[in-house]
Amino acid sequence: MRVPRGFSFSGLHAGLKPKRKDVALVYSDTPCAAAGCFTANKARAAPVLDAEGRLPAANIQAVLVNSGNANALTGAAGIEAVRTLREELGRVLSLPPEAVLCASTGVIGHPLPVPMLRAVLGPLKEGLRPEGDAAAEAIMTTDTRPKQVWRSLLVEGREVTVSAIFKGSGMMHPSLATVIALITTDCAIAPGALATALRQAVSSSFNSLTVDGDMSPNDTVYALANGRAGNRAISEPGVELEAFTATLTEMCQEMAREIAADGEGATKLLEVKVTGTPTQAIAQDLARSVAGSTLVKAAVFGADPNWGRVLATVGARAGTQGYPVDPYPARVVIQGICVYEGEPRPYEPDQLKARMREPEVRIEVHLTSGEASAVAWGCDLSYDYVKINADYTSLIVSKPDGGVGTDNRLANYSPAFKTTLLVESLSYISRFRGKRCVIRYGGAAMVKESLKQAFCRDIELLRSAGLQPIIVHGGGPELTRTLDKLGLRQEGALITDASGLKVVEMVLSGSVNSELVTILNNMGDRAVGLSGKDGAMIRARRIAGDDGRALEHVGEVTRINNEFLEMLLAQGYVPVISPVGLGEDGLTYDLGSDAVAAEVAKALKAHKLVYLHDAPGILEGEELFSELTAAQLQKRLESGAFTGSMRTRARMAIKAIGGGVERVHVIDGRVPHSLIAELFTDKGVGTLVTA
Repeated sequence: MRVPRGFSFSGLHAGLKPKRKDVALVYSDTPCAAAGCFTANKARAAPVLDAEGRLPAANIQAVLVNSGNANALTGAAGIEAVRTLREELGRVLSLPPEAVLCASTGVIGHPLPVPMLRAVLGPLKEGLRPEGDAAAEAIMTTDTRPKQVWRSLLVEGREVTVSAIFKGSGMMHPSLATVIALITTDCAIAPGALATALRQAVSSSFNSLTVDGDMSPNDTVYALANGRAGNRAISEPGVELEAFTATLTEMCQEMAREIAADGEGATKLLEVKVTGTPTQAIAQDLARSVAGSTLVKAAVFGADPNWGRVLATVGARAGTQGYPVDPYPARVVIQGICVYEGEPRPYEPDQLKARMREPEVRIEVHLTSGEASAVAWGCDLSYDYVKINADYTSLIVSKPDGGVGTDNRLANYSPAFKTTLLVESLSYISRFRGKRCVIRYGGAAMVKESLKQAFCRDIELLRSAGLQPIIVHGGGPELTRTLDKLGLRQEGALITDASGLKVVEMVLSGSVNSELVTILNNMGDRAVGLSGKDGAMIRARRIAGDDGRALEHVGEVTRINNEFLEMLLAQGYVPVISPVGLGEDGLTYDLGSDAVAAEVAKALKAHKLVYLHDAPGILEGEELFSELTAAQLQKRLESGAFTGSMRTRARMAIKAIGGGVERVHVIDGRVPHSLIAELFTDKGVGTLVTA
């Protein structure tokens, strides 16, 4: 993230949460204009009560945020805790207490352990750096990943940077703000103008966000502007304020989308657009109602194109609020497919269900009562949302030092739940114990940190269940970025000379392989990183390109040293293989992770070969095949049904089946824990290819 001039950040673990960072500091080296938007909840937390009456202001220089404890509904002690922390942080930073703002997020109703926070104020000062990573991590609660965004714009010829760290996952519903967001900018702008811009930005972003229909007592958006960009201060309406507001709005809308996508238990981002209403406020309210409908959210989770729930929600909200809106002549579009236009429209159910399995689902409702429109963001309603919130406080325990911890043992759940879970789990474990599974790891699963962590956790669970996983990985976006930076790609294709191959090998066997092995071993696995050249594990030869000429350093597998892999598996290791091989001519060859995964699965006589793919499975157009035989897949391949990476994966699936692999799965790597869902559920996900 790019950081505005003069701002620095830090984040530490004070002990409010069992392990993760839980206190953040944002600091400006000069006083800032500051503004805030706050929750409309009348059960406001102590930091909200303290700050709301002091903003907008012109003298703010630091913000202290803690997670793990909301300091809400804690009475006079909560207000006193905020006052004490402002004074103590002011002393540490040599600032007046009035220059400090506070914010809290976490469990409601627990006294804030001030001594624990006071003890880390000095280290927070010492840890200040011009980067937001540690602070973004420290403000998380049930978020699955830290969140940061930034933008730049020109103000009177001066480059201005606007950035934010933010959190949000649950207890979110519109009315002013719905998150903890700390926006910083080096723009020179008066407090009043900043407050105006922030209100407008929040109105069309966070106010169009709903995760679960519940509003937190802690919701806070702070904006701090220190003027270090050197532009003439924006104080009146005009072109400069409009440009700043537009940039701030765009950034806040990105934040709202990020939060919705990371909603508690969410597997999909839901975007709802409503058009054709008398006013923008009506459109926004109807869009939020659809995005927040429990029935709509549940249907999105199940990839069920139940458009009736959408129009029923619109009709119910319009009726209770007295809006002059008629849902009957509306047009409803889900994932680009029209399902209703004055009457039900025919559509292909399997095609639409396949589209609804994607990580983002878009619903459009086009009404005929005006010209206004609005967009709202939400997420699906999964089993995990109920799990997270059913246990949220019952599994929270107070510690002697005043902090809180989580007692998440299975013993705390109901006997019926434990029995069902254990019986089903043990049946799958007995079925797969001792079986081998080769997994091709690539695509989006390598990009998002939350997906990367979920994948490694899945591998740990598979190994614990007695399955023997073998991972073959691609290069992911890191390889593409590196090649582009060094000018080693032309028109999207790798320049296959010695210099290009050296970079490929460096990224694959060095950076990507090393990072994956480190994460796996930190989770308790016995992962070992391997290049195909190690132990002469993968032998290769040069292959010809489409023009019949040999491609330098691009090869195909000729032999797998399965004895080497058998030795590692026998000792309980998880092989993590980068797809480069050694030629009989002594040269190194780039082999491609799809092909290497298939060859390794054949050589080891694996029970399963799994391809993590950036699609719901094997698609022909928009149609998802849940199951295919190798012969059926071959027929479609010959008819030209597939292109690009889908064609490559289809070819490799057929090759693996022909080599004795029992099952090949092509699944959506963009969905967390899809690997577990495929292997340890009866129906599975994605496409299954069998002999």
